Amino acid sequence: MTFEQYKAGGGQIPQTMPAWQVFGSGFENLGKDGRPVDIDVYEVGPDQVLARIDAAGLCFSDIKILNLGREHPRLFGRDLENDPIVMGHEAAITIVKVGENLQGKCEIGDRFVVQAEAYYKGKNLAFGYMLPGALQPYTIIGPELLDGDDGCYLIPVKDETGYSEAALSEPWACVVCAYRVQPRSALKQSGVVWIIGTPGGRGRPYSVGPLANGITIPAKVYLTDVDPGPAGDIKTLCREGNVAVEDTAPFGELDLETFLPEGADDIFILGADSPETIEKAGARLGKGGILSLISEQGVPRPLSIDVGRVHYDGTFYQGTAETDVSRAYRAGRGPELKVGGKTWMLGGAGPMGQMHVQLAIERKDAPSVIVASDIDAERLATLPQRFGAAAAARGIELICLNPAELGNEGFDQALRRVAPDGFDDVVVLVPVPALVEQGSRYLADGGWLNIFAGVARGTMATLELSDVALRNVRYTGTSGSSIDDLRKTLHLTEGGELSPNRSVAAIGGIHAAHEGLEGVRDAKFTGKVVIYPQFPDLPLTPLEDLADKLPEVAAKLSPEGAWTKEAEQALFEHFLG
Repeated sequence: MTFEQYKAGGGQIPQTMPAWQVFGSGFENLGKDGRPVDIDVYEVGPDQVLARIDAAGLCFSDIKILNLGREHPRLFGRDLENDPIVMGHEAAITIVKVGENLQGKCEIGDRFVVQAEAYYKGKNLAFGYMLPGALQPYTIIGPELLDGDDGCYLIPVKDETGYSEAALSEPWACVVCAYRVQPRSALKQSGVVWIIGTPGGRGRPYSVGPLANGITIPAKVYLTDVDPGPAGDIKTLCREGNVAVEDTAPFGELDLETFLPEGADDIFILGADSPETIEKAGARLGKGGILSLISEQGVPRPLSIDVGRVHYDGTFYQGTAETDVSRAYRAGRGPELKVGGKTWMLGGAGPMGQMHVQLAIERKDAPSVIVASDIDAERLATLPQRFGAAAAARGIELICLNPAELGNEGFDQALRRVAPDGFDDVVVLVPVPALVEQGSRYLADGGWLNIFAGVARGTMATLELSDVALRNVRYTGTSGSSIDDLRKTLHLTEGGELSPNRSVAAIGGIHAAHEGLEGVRDAKFTGKVVIYPQFPDLPLTPLEDLADKLPEVAAKLSPEGAWTKEAEQALFEHFLG
């Protein structure tokens, strides 16, 4: 079969196939005896399609499934021993069989990438989690993905797009998303607002009239220890907007375990002299909730903040030193990297860290300085090899620092030399609270701390929250991506503005997935591992070893040794032939 025939969806569909089923927690429960399980290729129902997996990226999220088994929150306690799953959520697919009810809607040869974060009838049924994923040559796709709560979770791919770069659009979308999610610019529509006064805020002439910015109207407002003047203004505003308002007991008398069980959408702290009040109130933020600190003075001490919720739940901290409380929603820029600014990628030499560095270099409006720090000297050395020329061509200074080699004092001095006034953006790519705290201490005025690493909910870090009011710094974090983020990422890739293939470190066939996942677990590779499920006989192969094993493929790598569409085509032609 020729490569063109393959691309068109040609080829005989086998009756059975190897699949990496997960029967429980631990690598010993991935497949049977370290090998994939032979299963029947899926029968296609009237509202389903059979999709061929052309390429699948391996992700540390897969390791989390193996670590947790049925306890993984996206598996909802599934009985894996009797009802195993097939992992793999970074997938490039081609339709090879269409159910009778979908004739004319889907065609053999149609190509897609899968938006893994899928909801169907209100339930999360993520691809590669509850739905069978990409670590098998074929998968079945039905209404959950074709007609989900957000529409179709399959994003069309152009014919000329490579399989690897299409599959890697999914993890790349998570990186792109980190700089796209804009915090709300007003109160949440029909949300719950909680306004809390503190002794330090007594007597300040707070302006609450523009509280809702004339854009959104909450459903309920709670007032706790608010001065009579501002409280009266708020009640008048609520009456005019037909909004329910309620005075609560004093803060110290509230049962915070039962008060606002679903959390508040917007919390305002008037004054900054009560750290305990701010910490306890922050713990009552709902998902996507915003805490605004309104104060012209600093908090007496750093505050303990659940940075895991910043990452996973999108809780957000902001503030203003002005008495107009609505200014907290309009102070400063968004989370995109500052154009011409100084960026620090903390943990920038790991697989995801290198993707952030690459995106910063390749974006149209790039920073002028990028510092990447990592304690792994070997990984750190690959950054200038991979991206040094691209950075220089764009006039970007790429600086690599190893804190383990420099020592605490030397590392601090190096950072201060690069950014004496602080960094405009600090992106934390290591799930360690101490590093979140460290990064926050180097923020410039108006700087953004992006907690990208997946620190668990309940992970506390001590941060100078005064800075959100006095210096307009912001703390943000994202987890996963949306359909729109995936579309945006694919658009950047197909438009030549992003090169996902640069992040590929190793390739392998379907039987190599177990070894590849072990490599992900053990941080063996500096980039992504891509599995080609159609090829059972392709061993796990780092790109630097291709010349010895597949010289005709290695000849098509980029001058820097990066994976390319041409190398991928040569790989397919080798095995298809």
